[in-house]
Amino acid sequence: MSGQHGRRRVEGGIGRPTADGLPPLNALRAFEAAARLSSFQKAARELRVTPAALSYQIKNLERHAGMPLFQRLNRAVNLTEAGRALQPGVADGFAALRMAWARVRRVAEGNALSLTAPPDFTERWLGPRLYRFVARHEGVELRFVASLRDLDLERDGIDVAIRIQAAPAPDLHAEVLAAEWVTPMMTPELAARVAGDPALPGVTLIDDESLAPGDPGAGWRRWFGLHGLPARGNGLRLTSGSLVLDAALAGRGAVLGRGLLAERELAAGRLVAPFRRALRLEEGCRLVCLPGTETRPVVVRFRDWMREELAGHAALGAGFEMLPLAAPTASA
Repeated sequence: MSGQHGRRRVEGGIGRPTADGLPPLNALRAFEAAARLSSFQKAARELRVTPAALSYQIKNLERHAGMPLFQRLNRAVNLTEAGRALQPGVADGFAALRMAWARVRRVAEGNALSLTAPPDFTERWLGPRLYRFVARHEGVELRFVASLRDLDLERDGIDVAIRIQAAPAPDLHAEVLAAEWVTPMMTPELAARVAGDPALPGVTLIDDESLAPGDPGAGWRRWFGLHGLPARGNGLRLTSGSLVLDAALAGRGAVLGRGLLAERELAAGRLVAPFRRALRLEEGCRLVCLPGTETRPVVVRFRDWMREELAGHAALGAGFEMLPLAAPTASA
């Protein structure tokens, strides 16, 4: 009898309330899994315990609560009113524990760095340069996570995100690495035909809709307005800064190209920016991370390297008269 009781205690993990009155952690863990899966059997498999052990933990928790937390059905379980009241807080609590433990593991990994960046920026700017960071810091284990969406840094285990945005979420640490701007860009052959005329006569205008989502053509309207010229229709609309550069490289027309994305094409002479005016965007190139992560040595090394690499972009932008993309509003 005592041997059976001993096995039951090891597997079930009987516990008393903690000093602050909370029930045992194992009982809460069993409740969270059973509530999420609506099944004691599935919860037991997930937690790698027997169904009897899990059921015992649930009953233990119900004794602490003084009321049932589940309605037992033939092949499933449903939460009672008390169970529904408890479930959100328990689920959030375990999610927070998992995230906190993931942060501890990332700190313990020392020189490991998980990084993500937007596809356009990765393709045109970061990707071709990233090997230089790895070559300089041979001890860094770099993991790059490609994604079309902004990843959740905590949930997805990301140390650093490079984002091209106007303002980050208030609960994140962010540093502006570079300003972003656009200016008309085209092939050298097309620039020779334009001959410095800001009206771009006879030239197809290619619009980057990402410059002003929901307001197609806003960039070109601003460009013509700055020169006292009437706006005209666009010949082609594309949804990303990389796509419009591809169209310009193919000689399809003129684009308001982003300086960051076009840096290599401008340096190689495949595209030219024939005017000395540029439109400054509200968004900039930002390094974003969870608060406290910015002081990790590997993150500091990456940030310093990014600033060095972006020095060329700053020098390129210094050659332009910068004007805001958004037209100033008239004061009342």
